[in-house]
Amino acid sequence: MSTPMRTDEHWAAYNSRQAARPVRESCVRAMAIAGPGAGRTAVDLGCGAGRETRAFLDAGWRVLAVDGEPGTEARLLRTIGGRHPALTIRTSRFQELYDLPAADLVYAGYSLPFQTRAGFDRLWTLIRAALRPGGRIVADLFGDRDSWAGQPDLTCLTEPEARALFDGLTIEHWAVEDEPGRAFSGPKHWHVHHVIAQRR
Repeated sequence: MSTPMRTDEHWAAYNSRQAARPVRESCVRAMAIAGPGAGRTAVDLGCGAGRETRAFLDAGWRVLAVDGEPGTEARLLRTIGGRHPALTIRTSRFQELYDLPAADLVYAGYSLPFQTRAGFDRLWTLIRAALRPGGRIVADLFGDRDSWAGQPDLTCLTEPEARALFDGLTIEHWAVEDEPGRAFSGPKHWHVHHVIAQRR
C-alpha cells in the first residue's frame, strides 16, 4: 500500500473532520490514571483538531499544544472557544523541535509514527528528558504489521522494539490493536501499540 498523503493540505482536511470526534480512549484512560491536572503540565504532541488539548484544559492541566500544520493556532482556538490562560500553542514540525518543557504528562496520539526512524529517535530522547519524576508518556505507536509499515518516512515497530523504548519506566497500560479498519485515506490494517508508562 502506498504512503498516505502527508501534505499540509492533507492534514488540514483531516483535522477539519476531527473537531467533533470523541476524545481518544488513550487520553481518557491516562487522565483517569493521573487524576486532576491541578496546574500540572501536559504536552500534546501532534494536537491536530485539539480535542485532547481541550480535555486536558478542562481537567485543570496547563498545556503545550504542538502541531506542524499551518492552521494550528486558529483551529485550536475554535475548538477550545478562544484564548485560554493555561494554553501555549507552538506551530512546529517535529523535526524543528529542539526542546520540550518539563512535563508531568506527554501525550502523542497517533502522531509519533509519522516521521523517519532517525527523527523518531531524536524526538523520543527529548520526550524522555522532559518527563518529570512521576510523569507519564501516553503514545499510540504503529506496529510492524500495519498496512503502512515499510514506508521510509514512517516509523513502525515490532513489539520488542516498542517495549525497549520504555525501559526504566513502569508500564501502566499496554494494549495491541491488530485488525482491519479505516483511516482518513481509506481502508487499512491497523497494528498499533497503545501505551501508558510512568517515570517513577
